[in-house]
Amino acid sequence: MKNIIKPIGIIYSQNKTPKGTPIQSSTAKNISGVVEVYPEFVEGLKDLDGFSHIILLYYFHLCKETKLVLKPFLDDEFHGVFATRAPCRPNPIGLSYAKIEKIQGNKIFVTGLDVLDETPLIDIKPYIPEFDYNEVEKIGWVKKNVNKLPEAKDDGRFAK
Repeated sequence: MKNIIKPIGIIYSQNKTPKGTPIQSSTAKNISGVVEVYPEFVEGLKDLDGFSHIILLYYFHLCKETKLVLKPFLDDEFHGVFATRAPCRPNPIGLSYAKIEKIQGNKIFVTGLDVLDETPLIDIKPYIPEFDYNEVEKIGWVKKNVNKLPEAKDDGRFAK
């Protein structure tokens, strides 16, 4: 393996503990935070201010253990980890969307954070609706539970 994944920064958020944190970006619209990029990566922020939203890739640093079959937040039944967005995975990598409010130096001020405070940042990508699917045919087991999303919060089941 040529490159080892390492953090490029840290995400600071109003979400101080797993319990009570929104489980998806779409339900965290009023939660703000700061994405701080380490100095050696600041040049990579060039032209990011031309986008309104970003995709954050990060490391779920508080996961208890990897589980291949688990009960996700929106269901009482067990599902394979790859059929969920649960944090405790073989490679505990998270993905969230956030709205850019402003960029100052190495800091991106954002809203819509469903990420915990002091989460290690792995990468940033611009969100471009035309690049991503916005219509899909199936959403699996989630279909019967998606109505629970607006009220769903992390209950701490996956954290150390």
